[in-house]
Amino acid sequence: MIKDITIGQYFPGNSFIHKMDARMKIILIVILIASIFVCKNIISLATIILATVILVAISRIAPKTILKSIKPLAIIIIITAVLNIFYGTGEPLVTIGKLSITANGIETAIFMAVRIITLVVISSLLTYTTSPTELTDALERLLKPLKLIKVDVHSIAMTMTIALRFIPTLVEEIDKIMSAQKSRGADMDSGGLIHRAKALVPVLIPLFVSAFRRAGELAYAMECRCYRGGDGRTKMKVMKMSAKDFLALFVVIALLGVIILLNFLCKNII
Repeated sequence: MIKDITIGQYFPGNSFIHKMDARMKIILIVILIASIFVCKNIISLATIILATVILVAISRIAPKTILKSIKPLAIIIIITAVLNIFYGTGEPLVTIGKLSITANGIETAIFMAVRIITLVVISSLLTYTTSPTELTDALERLLKPLKLIKVDVHSIAMTMTIALRFIPTLVEEIDKIMSAQKSRGADMDSGGLIHRAKALVPVLIPLFVSAFRRAGELAYAMECRCYRGGDGRTKMKVMKMSAKDFLALFVVIALLGVIILLNFLCKNII
């Protein structure tokens, strides 16, 4: 399961989304995430799901890879759905002590689970189709106005990008450490919750050691290359938005408008 985690990875490609300006991709992702939270009924949610499926098809990212991005959050999605089951209104279908399960609660649980899955898929498309370098430059450009209040925008963008880039590296490191511990007879798959938590201690300690070692090596490598931050540095690839980027922005804004309209037209639909 550890090997299946794809969060933060970049998959090179030649699709329309891959070729888009990274700044516009971040803006569009923010608008799409807002559209997900704006959805109030099944019709508007179905609309954003359809848009997400179209985006995945355009990006040419394998559906199997998309599913891998959901797997690490499966427990959170299940817990969220279970909690929402007990907050429904209407006639109880099942009563467990002071808690009751209603048809409205089940519908709300499914609605919230689908919303979270859609959110994860849309967010994953950003890192899947944008290289770490492009992502850093785009974040720095978008946060540039914060320089007026003396915020070190370059450091923030660099830190966020390095954090995303190191997720796959740390996941691979965890898998190696767990395999090494299991080869020494460590039992991490059986027993209760407390036993499994204790079994993770031999994994966490070398993981932290490895993470700090990698961070030190990265800092040393940057110093050896005379890296001094964003001031005075030029870009090998100059970002430039094209007409296609603005067309995509228009389409996404129109999608948000359609979702808001559907919320008003379909008020009585859950």
